[in-house]
Amino acid sequence: MEKIIAKKSLGQNFLINEGVVAKIVKAAELTPEDTVLEVGPGTGNLTRALLATGVRVIAVEKDHRVIEDLNAEFSCAQIEIIEGDIMDFKPDEHGLTEGEYKIVANLPYYITSHFIRTVFEEWPQPASMILMVQKEVAKRIVAQPPEMNLLALSVQYYAKPEIIANVSRGSFRPIPDVDSVVIRLIPRTEYYLTAEKEELFFAILKSAFGGKRKQLINTLPAIIGQNKKGTAKFLDQVGLSPKTRPETVDIASWLILVNSL
Repeated sequence: MEKIIAKKSLGQNFLINEGVVAKIVKAAELTPEDTVLEVGPGTGNLTRALLATGVRVIAVEKDHRVIEDLNAEFSCAQIEIIEGDIMDFKPDEHGLTEGEYKIVANLPYYITSHFIRTVFEEWPQPASMILMVQKEVAKRIVAQPPEMNLLALSVQYYAKPEIIANVSRGSFRPIPDVDSVVIRLIPRTEYYLTAEKEELFFAILKSAFGGKRKQLINTLPAIIGQNKKGTAKFLDQVGLSPKTRPETVDIASWLILVNSL
């Protein structure tokens, strides 16, 4: 593939470290029977390694400049190369069904949160997601009390996150300004609420983490329809102090709170 200059507007940093490529493929635990959705194949370094495992690959690439080269190099029935924005991708139109495919992606960092949310909220759930993400974002995703945050709770409601490997800046061209990690997300089902409760769950989280005075006694009354006295009584019933701050509450306690309303 001829030399392609990365576009800053697309958030491109091409992965060139073969050792990191190998770690990503290993983390995906692939078998020849698997279908992999690769987001942003770019110059094809990860694509080659995926195809070598025998899997079927659906590769979605937004950059028109690399499409011709990708089609020329990977002209086989094992791969489908799609030119387009992953945020407009329709999994069902390409035969991707619940639990029957895996996602592997070196994502542009500016779409990380949006992409994860879209997959979990709108797509048939993959068996797993192996993502290259900004290190600081990954740390927020895997956080535990007393460092919980809205992103951590949102992701952990849907999946079990695990940091697989740290990735040096020199593993990319051009070299990014931030550190990276490979993170694995395994969708879970044990936390799923009814649609009504799920909407309430996220509304409560946004209220709790959005308030300037973040003790629950100050952030929850409006969203749960109680005055402070009623809120304090309710919190006591679910085992939380009115002075509790949201970053100290684990996801299990939030779910108890929501299910008790």
